Amino acid sequence: MLDEFDVKAPGGFPDHPHRGFETVTYMLEGEFLHEDFKGHKGRIGPGDLQWMSAARGIMHSEIPATNSRAHGLQLWVNLASKDKMAEPSYQEYPASQVTHVSPEEGVQIKVIAGESHGAKSPVMTRTPTMFIDVKLAKGKSIEQAIPKEYAGFIYTISGSGLFGSEKHKSDAHHTLVLDENGGTTVPVESLSDDCHFVIIAGQPIREPIVQYGPFVMVSGTVTDQGKGTVLLETSKN
Repeated sequence: MLDEFDVKAPGGFPDHPHRGFETVTYMLEGEFLHEDFKGHKGRIGPGDLQWMSAARGIMHSEIPATNSRAHGLQLWVNLASKDKMAEPSYQEYPASQVTHVSPEEGVQIKVIAGESHGAKSPVMTRTPTMFIDVKLAKGKSIEQAIPKEYAGFIYTISGSGLFGSEKHKSDAHHTLVLDENGGTTVPVESLSDDCHFVIIAGQPIREPIVQYGPFVMVSGTVTDQGKGTVLLETSKN
């Protein structure tokens, strides 16, 4: 699941739980303050990356740091059943440490996860994942390799471009789903000076899921704990 969030104070995401998957927060503009019940806290700004593995469960909050716009992307990445009950953990990279590559003038690529044009992200992904952020000047083009067996999509943040061998046009806030033909190379041509998009894909886990709000488990039941709190309990089998 991908969420493009765009909020200002007093908006935001106060204390809430997650379990069974990972949240990837990538800031585009503005700053967020984050804190969890294990004492981890910090501030992330434009271009910064936080890859949080909620795993067995964590309670945290994400609130705009100022009265200015806080704009970014948050991706949810499912965990395989063998990883769902691990200890929660973080991988955090300031913008200066996020892998960048510029094959030519007018082409800017940030490798959040996976590989692109010979550059590889240092992020460790329990579920094999690629997350590529691309900005193209008008008339520029690239080709992005997609690993065999990956499934995923392309989301356009701003501007417009032509995607794939059939040149599908995509404008801001539109999504294109990658086909299921296995490993391939996706050509992209920019139609505007502000063509900005992300390519997100991963290896399917192919396990059943039981989802309830911010919980994504393999099996379980939903129980009401009172006071508006709901827990997803894993079954014993």
